[in-house]
This record gives sequence, structure tokens and C-alpha cells, in this order.
Amino acid sequence: MTEQLFSYGVLGVLSTAAAVYWNRNLFARTAPPKVTALEAIYYVVAVSSLVLGWYFNVRYVHAYRHASYTNYVRMLFTNWAADSAAQDYTIVNVLLLPLWTITDGRRRGLRIPWVFFVMSLFTSLAFSMAAYLALVERQSRYSLVEPALSKTS
Repeated sequence: MTEQLFSYGVLGVLSTAAAVYWNRNLFARTAPPKVTALEAIYYVVAVSSLVLGWYFNVRYVHAYRHASYTNYVRMLFTNWAADSAAQDYTIVNVLLLPLWTITDGRRRGLRIPWVFFVMSLFTSLAFSMAAYLALVERQSRYSLVEPALSKTS
């Protein structure tokens, strides 16, 4: 199971790197250089949720000899309270996150916005949402600066 954790970790890093790479214009020298307080909060939430999520996932893998994704999902639905939270999480992660990030991301000018859904499969829903919101925040500032830059070029 450690190999599976490692694989998910690598895929999480790759999908996150892909999101940054495809939107690298937002981090270029000509982009707004400063991180706003709101953007910083999104980054802190992203990293915190990633650390917490991986802490619990590693504990899960070490606690169950037959840890698997199927068993993980089954364990989400262990009582009425967990059932309620799990169905919310599943609907948000599998349906709403991709619909939201793809449609809203395209409208805002983010490149390859479906990558945030892929990222959520290997990192966490909260990490992906926070990363998306941080890039949207950066994109909105970039959109204000971009027309002025194109006039001077």
C-alpha cells in the first residue's frame, strides 16, 4: 500500500505542477508580483488541507492491511452522519467541482481548468478548491494588468 500512496503523491504533485505550468503566465515577471492576503489565505488553506488529508490517509493505509480505494469509499458510509457527509463530499468532488472549475475557469481565462478536478483525485478536494481560488484571484489581478502590458509592448 505504501507504493500506492507514493503513486498518488506523485500524481498529486504532477497534476499541481501541470496547473501551475499551464497557467504560468500568471506567475511571470509581467504578472502582478505580490500575493494578496486573500491569495495567501487560499495557499495556507491548500497546504493545511493537504497535510491533514495525507496524515489521515497514511494512517488509514497503515491501519488496514487490505486498504483500497473501494474499501475507503465503503468506510465513508459507516453511519447516518458519515453517510450525510460522504454523499455531500462525493457530489461536490465528482460533479460540482468539475462543472464549476471548467465553466468558471474558462470564463475567467484559466488554461486547462479541468486539471483541478484531476488534482482533487490525488490531493484533496479542499486543496484543489483552494488552488483553484488562488489562481482565480491571481488571474483577476492579471486581467487588470494585461491590457496595459500589451499596449506597452
